Amino acid sequence: MKGISVVGIGKLGLCMAACFSRIGYRVIGVDIAPETVRVVNEGRSPIYEPGLAGLMKEAHSLSATNDYEYGIQNSDVTFIVVPTPSKQDGGFSTRYAEEAAEQIALVLRYKEEFHLVVLTSTVLPGATDGVIKPLLEKGSGKKCGADFGLCYNPEFIALGSVIRDFTNPDAVLIGESDPRSGELLEGIYGTVCDNHSPVVRTSIQNAELAKISLNAFVTMKISFANTLAEICERIPGGDVNAVTQMLGHDSRIGKKYLSGALGYGGPCFPRDNKAFAFFAKTVGCEARLPEASHEENRHHNERLVHVVRQQAGEVKDKSIAILGLTYKPNTDVVEESASIQIAKALLKEGAVLKVYDPAGMRNARVVLGDHNISYVDTVEECLKGADFCILATPWEEFKDLKPNHFTTNMKQPILLDCWRVFDRSEFSEKLVYLAIGLGCQQTDGQVSHERIWNFNATEVKILGPTIV
Repeated sequence: MKGISVVGIGKLGLCMAACFSRIGYRVIGVDIAPETVRVVNEGRSPIYEPGLAGLMKEAHSLSATNDYEYGIQNSDVTFIVVPTPSKQDGGFSTRYAEEAAEQIALVLRYKEEFHLVVLTSTVLPGATDGVIKPLLEKGSGKKCGADFGLCYNPEFIALGSVIRDFTNPDAVLIGESDPRSGELLEGIYGTVCDNHSPVVRTSIQNAELAKISLNAFVTMKISFANTLAEICERIPGGDVNAVTQMLGHDSRIGKKYLSGALGYGGPCFPRDNKAFAFFAKTVGCEARLPEASHEENRHHNERLVHVVRQQAGEVKDKSIAILGLTYKPNTDVVEESASIQIAKALLKEGAVLKVYDPAGMRNARVVLGDHNISYVDTVEECLKGADFCILATPWEEFKDLKPNHFTTNMKQPILLDCWRVFDRSEFSEKLVYLAIGLGCQQTDGQVSHERIWNFNATEVKILGPTIV
């Protein structure tokens, strides 16, 4: 094999390229951003992703270019890993994938060898066969399945663990135009995957539907766990960890995404859930489940703002510290972050925020602005003089904090632990400790005088429009 080309070397594409290079493939990254090309050719990573910088230093067979012809001519397989932005109706725009396909097709017209094109970007069912394949055939003058191959091969990865997820997937999904293309792609993954994961080969449209279906299902699971957390808060001695631990042991359910904490966010879950609902409606199906997940997710973030108001009193002019702004640890991404949504709502109500995140400060500033908010460099600075603290993202750095960090620095040590990071018995002795998913403690059969918060969904409406 000549090698592999990857069109679009962003957060996923560059990780894929580095992993391919690690096992010996010659890899050419194709990108329109000159700065990205330059940095990659220097052996450095232009993005934040744990493990990628070290992998780039070892990726001696990885190079980058903005020249499609060079990339396609010097490879046998091309992965298209470009953005597919959400549209207002909930669907995905394929304009960048179309542009890539048109450029690839122009090179394929003059290439004699069989070339495999692999679309990795998330699209709606029908897009690969109905949009990308015609562009490739028209531009190249060749026939898909005979002169070149086409596969839809989405990745099931999470930012913060992209490299591990890519090399150790639960399964590899391949939607193939023809058996030859599927076999070629399966062979590549046989060398890339460290865990000998199962490979599911099917039609392209089945693969497209499977991708958005999986993420939509996970959002339902998260929303259900968050509903359990709210129920547990209203039960004396309630503990969502105890409930979800049992659920997780059941093989029909599994342990993942049962935390019962903040709502889901990030660049995939919200938009794929909306896309699933949109597509269901286009084929004449109701979309009650994804719509319910979206509404529950919005309700969950709204009620946490109400918790702050109820426990801290009027939030206007109150100093509120927020630890963690990214939608999850080990990434700098704040897109659709529950923490960001809560911060926006508190700012709207006149709170004065101090925020700290190990990686997401710059991106958060773009979203939240500078009015009534301070971006600080340490936990201690964030807590200094605060009337209330929200631990919103469970970064490892925060898990080492002790009660004295809060009692020494805060004006009024009230802590809302959204992920139950800390030991309740230790913290509740020294400060007002509130946690999502925990009801009032019981002592000698008596319910303690800790406050149980109540929430009426009609009392606060802070977030965006309902799902389409």
